[in-house]
Amino acid sequence: MSIDPAEALMAIASRLRGAGRAPEAATAYRQLLALRPDLPDSWFNLALMERRSGRFEAALAAYAEALRRGVSGPEEAWLNRGVIHADDLGRPDLALKDLEAALAIRSDWLPALLNLGNLHEDMGRREAARDAYARALAVAPDHPVALARSAGLARPSGPDDPVIQGLRRALARPDLHPDDRAELGFALGKALDQVEAYDAAFEACAAANAASRAADPDGAVYDRAGHERFIDRLIAVFAEPAAPGPGSGEAPVFICGMFRSGSTLAEQILAGHSRVTAGGELGLVPGLARTLEPYPEAVTPEAVARLRDLYLEGLNAARPGADVVTDKRPDNFLHIGLIKAMFPAARIVHTVRDPLDTILSNWFLHLDRSMAHALDLDDLVHWHGQYQRLMAHWKRLYPDILDLDYDALVAEPRPVIEGLLGHLGLAWEDGVLDFHKADTGVRTASVWQVREPLYRRASGRWRNYETQLDGVRAALGL
Repeated sequence: MSIDPAEALMAIASRLRGAGRAPEAATAYRQLLALRPDLPDSWFNLALMERRSGRFEAALAAYAEALRRGVSGPEEAWLNRGVIHADDLGRPDLALKDLEAALAIRSDWLPALLNLGNLHEDMGRREAARDAYARALAVAPDHPVALARSAGLARPSGPDDPVIQGLRRALARPDLHPDDRAELGFALGKALDQVEAYDAAFEACAAANAASRAADPDGAVYDRAGHERFIDRLIAVFAEPAAPGPGSGEAPVFICGMFRSGSTLAEQILAGHSRVTAGGELGLVPGLARTLEPYPEAVTPEAVARLRDLYLEGLNAARPGADVVTDKRPDNFLHIGLIKAMFPAARIVHTVRDPLDTILSNWFLHLDRSMAHALDLDDLVHWHGQYQRLMAHWKRLYPDILDLDYDALVAEPRPVIEGLLGHLGLAWEDGVLDFHKADTGVRTASVWQVREPLYRRASGRWRNYETQLDGVRAALGL
C-alpha cells in the first residue's frame, strides 16, 4: 500500500510540533502545504511554529493564509496576530486592529478582551484599558484576571475602598484555583501598599506568593545549589574578554540588571532621543542561549558566528530600519559573556538599585513561576548574591559596562542622563526628560510608573516594611 506523502508530512509535522522542535516542524508544514495548500488549520499550525522559531513576518503571513482559506476559530488567528504585532514587532496600532477583528467575530471572547485591555495599558491608555476590563467583567463578573487588572488601574482612597473590598470578597471564595488566588492576592497587596496599609499589604503578598507556589509545587522550586553551579560555569567558560570581531557596530544597546532595578525607566528615557528606538524586552538572547546544549559550554566560535547572524536577523525583523535600538531584557545579565562573544563592542547599561528596594519590589510582583526565586524572600537574597557575584566577574572583564543608579537618577536626573547619553555617544536632547509623554509601548510591570515624571517615592520604599525585612537586611549584611 502506498503512503500519501501529504499524510506522512502531516504526521511528521505534528510529531515535531509536539516535541517542541519548532524550526523543524515549520519546515515540515511548509513542505506539506506546498503539496496541499488547501489546509487552513495546517497554515495556522505553521504560523505557531514560525513564531516560536522567531520568524514573525512569516508567522503573520501564515495566519493571513489560514484566515483566507477559512480556518476554524478565525478569532484565535486574529488574536495571535495581535500578540505578534504587540509583543514581537512593536506595532501596537496593528495589534489593535487584529484584536478588533477578533472581537468582531466574538464580541464576548474573554482572551481578546483581556489582551485588548493589556494592549491599552501598554500604550498608556488608562480609560480604554478600564473599558476593556469592564467589558470582560460584564461577560464574566467574577473573572479573577479581569478583576485584578481592573483593580490595578484604580486609585483606592483607603483600606475600605470598594476596589480593595471587592478583591477581599473575591479572595474569600473557597473554590479559587491557586493561580487565581495569586493573581488577586498580588493585586490586593499593591492596592494596600498604595493606601499605606503596609502590614496588610505585606500579608497579602505573602499569601499571594504562597498561592503561586501551591499552583505548581514541583515546578516552582528554586535550586540554590544548581544556580550556583550555573554561575560557576558561566565564569569558567567566559574567563577572558572576548576578542575583537566582526559586526560589533550592528549591536543594540543592551540594558540589563535585576528585575525592578530601573531598566524600563532607562529605556524610556533613551526612547525620548530622536536616534533611539525602544526594543523592549526582546527574547532573542535567552532564546539563542537555549539552542545551545550544553550552555554555556557549547559557545564555540562557529556557534557564535551563527548566533550573531540569527540575532541580527531577529532584531531587524522586530525593529527594522532603526538607528540605535535598545534590548531591555533584565536577565540578560546572565548572558553578557555570550553578548560580548557575538558583539565584542556591544554597549551594556547595567541598572542598579538599593538591594532592599529591589528584593521587596520583586517579591510584591506577580512574576512567572520560572522565576521561582522571586516567591521567597530568602531565595531572593540568594539570587541577588549570585547576581552580584556574576556582575563582578563581567565588570572585571569589561570595565566599560555602565552602572546606571536608579536612586541617583530619580534624585538628580540630568547629570545621570547626561552620563548615560555620553556613554552611548549620543548628544543631549531635551526630549529625554519628557519620556513620560511618549506613546511608546511599554510591556512591563512598571507601565504606569514610566508614564509619570521622575519621582522619588519608590526610592527607599523598603523602609515601609522595615520590621518584615529584618531577616533580609541581616542576610545582606546591611
